[in-house]
Amino acid sequence: MKILLAVDGSAYTKKMLAYLVTHKDMFVANSFTLITVQPAIPPRARAALGKQVVDQYQLDEAERVFGPVSKFLLRHDINATSIWKVGPAGDLIAKFADAGKFDLLIMGSRGHGALGNLVMGSVATKVVANCSVPVLLVR
Repeated sequence: MKILLAVDGSAYTKKMLAYLVTHKDMFVANSFTLITVQPAIPPRARAALGKQVVDQYQLDEAERVFGPVSKFLLRHDINATSIWKVGPAGDLIAKFADAGKFDLLIMGSRGHGALGNLVMGSVATKVVANCSVPVLLVR
């Protein structure tokens, strides 16, 4: 089973990881992949800062997310590969899950309800709407 874990370093990611390791027997996986998505820097700011500075910043941010997550998973005997993308998180996570032919996508969700999603939008809502892979949301 190939499992994709969408992580962002938030408290919701921590809850999802805790759920994963406490229910490890439910997830018989031979492959775990971590994905995090960094927001795109506006073109004018990117031009002013320079491509190398922006690329290094986004790489540093991805590593800041992956570092603690990878350490936590390794403590629980879960080895995962990591990938990061830049752009709209919900769309990119759903596309990557579909393209990678994952069996399951697990992610944390703040769970602020339907009205909150209408007003604020939600990465989890976009992923569920656009992904053909089964999604497990942990609140």
